[in-house]
Amino acid sequence: MTLAVVSLLMLCSVKISQKIRDEHGDGSTAVNSEFDAEALAGMAEKSAEFAAQGNRVYLPLAD
Repeated sequence: MTLAVVSLLMLCSVKISQKIRDEHGDGSTAVNSEFDAEALAGMAEKSAEFAAQGNRVYLPLAD
């Protein structure tokens, strides 16, 4: 790829990202909700389950 093509792709990516931020916000004004607490509790539970299994991504296959 030429430098011009790479530059064009980067510019398009930046423009798309800016458009998303303009339309949906950047997340800094997000309001905590009851769902957030429930989701965090579920992630903590799964994290503990993962740790109990040895923090391994790939587990042996069961017969």
